[in-house]
Amino acid sequence: MAERLIFPDLDSLAQAAAEIVVTSAQAAIAARERFSIGLSGGSTPRPLYALLASPAYAPRIDWPNVHVFWGDERCVPPDHPDSNYRMARETLLDHVPLLPDNIHRMPGERDPEAGAGAYDAHLRLFFAADGEDVPRFDLLLLGMGGDAHTASLFPGTAALGETDRWVAANYVEKLGAWRLTLTPPALNAAAEIVVLVSGADKADALDAVLNGPTDPGRYPAQLLQPENGRLRWLVDRAATRQSG
Repeated sequence: MAERLIFPDLDSLAQAAAEIVVTSAQAAIAARERFSIGLSGGSTPRPLYALLASPAYAPRIDWPNVHVFWGDERCVPPDHPDSNYRMARETLLDHVPLLPDNIHRMPGERDPEAGAGAYDAHLRLFFAADGEDVPRFDLLLLGMGGDAHTASLFPGTAALGETDRWVAANYVEKLGAWRLTLTPPALNAAAEIVVLVSGADKADALDAVLNGPTDPGRYPAQLLQPENGRLRWLVDRAATRQSG
């Protein structure tokens, strides 16, 4: 069963998420000398990334043993203002001692199908080294949009039905743009998924995803059902329609 934790505001949500990242990283590195994390784009994780780079949190993580991946990417160059990689680099990656080879960005500048295929192959090689036949991230950070999309799995798009590939090129008609995204099988192979949801504009979608009828074609975030892992929703009060 999914867990839902409610926080007064985005700042307290980010602090709770930072503690989860630290705890997960410490446990994975103690067990296997490696921590794999998938990052989310969008505005909600910005304060989390800033916290992880701060003196209060950065020293608590053994960054040279951290491997950073992404759940999705816009099909733009890595220095583009819309790039999820660029946002993470500016808020977190440039401020902690990560090894360059441990930063595994999605190649958004490539042809979408070629970029998706390359990242899929890269994930398979990385996790095969541990004997895994699934992309079992230690921790996967995701967000959710007001239309209930997560990663770049948007309502009514082709990647929602993907069952074999770990990464897909997904055309989002309402945006008139291609995205690279982890697919449902890849997302649900994670050891832990944490979904960060902030803002009143997400309230209707959150209620539908958690309490409404099952309709992942309309509410893609309902596809988040880890096969052998933990799912936590970290939401602020504005996104829950609760007061007090």
